[in-house]
Amino acid sequence: MPNAATTDRSPVWLISGCSTGIGRELVRAVLDHGHRVVATARNPDSLAEFADHRDVLIATLDVTDPAHIAAAVTAAEARFGRIDVLVNNAGYGYLSAVEEGEDAEVRAMFETNVFGLINLTKAVLPGMRARRHGHVVNISSMGGLIGFPGIGYYNATKFAVEGLSEALAKECAALGIRVTVVEPGPFRTDWAGRSLKVPKTPIADYAETAGARRATVQGYSGTQPGDPVRAARAIIMAVEAPNPPLHLVLGRVALDQVDAKIDEFKAEMESWRQVALDTDYPG
Repeated sequence: MPNAATTDRSPVWLISGCSTGIGRELVRAVLDHGHRVVATARNPDSLAEFADHRDVLIATLDVTDPAHIAAAVTAAEARFGRIDVLVNNAGYGYLSAVEEGEDAEVRAMFETNVFGLINLTKAVLPGMRARRHGHVVNISSMGGLIGFPGIGYYNATKFAVEGLSEALAKECAALGIRVTVVEPGPFRTDWAGRSLKVPKTPIADYAETAGARRATVQGYSGTQPGDPVRAARAIIMAVEAPNPPLHLVLGRVALDQVDAKIDEFKAEMESWRQVALDTDYPG
């Protein structure tokens, strides 16, 4: 008799960082869509609302802990037979001028935002390769495309996710595995609230740059224009598209600022084009 997990063809999503924000709304939206979910969080008690749902597996997952990663992937495959969509959503922000940055805080953020994402992806890819099917969704930020004062270290983690995602997409396309990197603008989540970290000893000389940006970000927590519910729906739409986007910019703020960045970048390249060309060997 076949195992029900192997005969049910509804897609299986594994989502990290489901306790709040886009991660939590994505669990709800995926279930409403008739799909199955491995919902994860460092504190599984935060996912109690999903505990009795037959299409949900709740797993403890701190993405900085390799044992947690291995256990979550093993449990997912044992319960549902496979993982079709991986969403690397776990992450947080640290608002600091580059000079203000505290080494331990910076490294801890990289462990979650970059290395945790890498290690979870590497744990899921073998199954996707074996089936020649899968989709990796990496939650980046408009800050993965644009640097802002006071957010340089967070920018660095998300720029890393962007480059990794673009390379992964090219490596895996022939294997039937798609990659989408999502770049939200300001959304109404806990990112700018309780999840946010700031330096213990700010430097006065950066008050009008990094400090001002820090105050702006903390000041709009709870009033951001982006709706996590709509973001979740957009992510599902992208995953189900016949030709999924590699980049998915979400929200008017992000679209406007990324458009401006592209225009500025192109203009700067044009103004220095001849200098660039002149650095090749003649002929």
